[in-house]
Amino acid sequence: MSQKPERRGIHVDQSELLCKKGCGYYGNAAWQGLCSKCWREEYQRAKERQIQEDWAFAEKLQREEEVAYASSQGPSSQPGPQPQAQATPPHAALTPFSKFEEKKTNEKMRKVTTVKKFFSPSTRIAPKKGLVEREDRTLRAWRGIFSPSWEMGSPTEALVARLREGHEGKTSSPSISRQASLETDRVSKDFMEFLKTMQRPGREIHKQCRAFIESMANKKQDLGADELSECVQDFYQNLSDRLMSHFKGSSESVERVMDQVEKYIMTRLYKSVFCPETTDDEKKDLATQHRIRALHWVTIEMLCVSMDEEIPEVSDNVVKAITDVIEMDSKRVPRDKLACITQCSKHIFSAIKITKKEPASADDFLPALIYIVLKANPPRLQSNIQYITRFCNPSRLMTGEDGYYFTNLCCAVAFIEKLDAQSLNLDTDEFERYMSGQASPRRPTDDGGWPLEAGPSPQGGAAAAASSVAVNPALAQLHHSLEQLSGLSERQDRLMEGARGLQEELVSWEEGVRREVQHILERYPLEVRPPPASAIDTENAETDRLPPPLTPQVFAG
Repeated sequence: MSQKPERRGIHVDQSELLCKKGCGYYGNAAWQGLCSKCWREEYQRAKERQIQEDWAFAEKLQREEEVAYASSQGPSSQPGPQPQAQATPPHAALTPFSKFEEKKTNEKMRKVTTVKKFFSPSTRIAPKKGLVEREDRTLRAWRGIFSPSWEMGSPTEALVARLREGHEGKTSSPSISRQASLETDRVSKDFMEFLKTMQRPGREIHKQCRAFIESMANKKQDLGADELSECVQDFYQNLSDRLMSHFKGSSESVERVMDQVEKYIMTRLYKSVFCPETTDDEKKDLATQHRIRALHWVTIEMLCVSMDEEIPEVSDNVVKAITDVIEMDSKRVPRDKLACITQCSKHIFSAIKITKKEPASADDFLPALIYIVLKANPPRLQSNIQYITRFCNPSRLMTGEDGYYFTNLCCAVAFIEKLDAQSLNLDTDEFERYMSGQASPRRPTDDGGWPLEAGPSPQGGAAAAASSVAVNPALAQLHHSLEQLSGLSERQDRLMEGARGLQEELVSWEEGVRREVQHILERYPLEVRPPPASAIDTENAETDRLPPPLTPQVFAG
């Protein structure tokens, strides 16, 4: 008899969770395996390279425009009559160049359009000296927009200036002036109460936060998700640096203030920055949700999860873990969403510890987390991950248990997206049958085998039902519940029968007591005797008990 191959568990080296730059912080799949710090540095370098390329392309367009304009003006400057050249409109000679320019512009990114508006083709071209001055002003403007905040005065003023640039004439967003929700009011009140303990620095922090929220409200329609994330992260970094100098290096005090700032800002900006329309987060949410639904047949044994749900304590922890990961979507603050992930992970570790009767390891945790995600199918999972990645305080994602658990959740989602037959130690045809719904895996048999699929039962009826129960754990749970309900119904019938018997016994006992009482009354009739006659002076029978002043006196007469 051939022996079934041992199932391979899911193993992820802990070094794979760290940043690819080797800085020691936790990486993230959304940041191409980098931590938030290294990703921001790479993003800044890439943005500077893009700006330089855009500027070089704009200069190239300007030179080509000048050449085209010079060629169109060349024949008119020569002596002699040239009626055909004079009959041709000046803009006709620019038509080929306009088509070329339009073609080149469409091939570039959005920023090229922003640069190109300073050099759009026109028949009214300024002298070369004016062009040079305009180019210098444009270059200074671009450098001012993308220059580091520490080169523009105070960090907060630099950030506000960058956000307000070009929008001085705009009014405040209606979403800021409208009445805030109850949760926003509560968070604002808590934030103000917290800042009162800081006195003057608290007022300055509140002023900066208000200015930043108003600036973000004005910019939310013009910036993409990455730009919004960069603005928020820059504000975090600048404010953290200033707080670090104020608290003289006390990181605990800085973290406490930054937690309150994050809660206040992200509660106010949640509707504007969560799953924005400029991203494909919603599309990814639907794809992930459909993927998890298609994997409903994956069992706990396939993932080699070290949890026994037959144990009541383990089952309770599994339910709590599923509840926590689903509840993540109801939170607004990135820190609160991370807290849900952390609480879910702790319940998983507790379930594994109860099952194995020893502390759980990292190799036990990831398969269990994948199983919990598959069972929970959390709503808007990708949007929540992206929201935490973009707007959470970076120090929480790079270190600590919150960062570790969040990194594992990202790994679990990535594993689910790429899950194939090899991941579950299955044949490709077998995997495809399960995915298409043509077959379903059975539970492992007593001899350790793993039947491929549930075939039709030739015995029909009860045998088919028993086969269905063995195929699907949900059907097994349903069958078990039905058996329990049937047992409860039988117990209720027995109880009602006993109650009716007791009622009959009470009625018969009452009749028997009544007959006995009647029989005794008939046998011994009740005779009412009159009271005995009393003497005339019986009223003075108790006079000896009266106090001395009331005692009758006897006189001899």
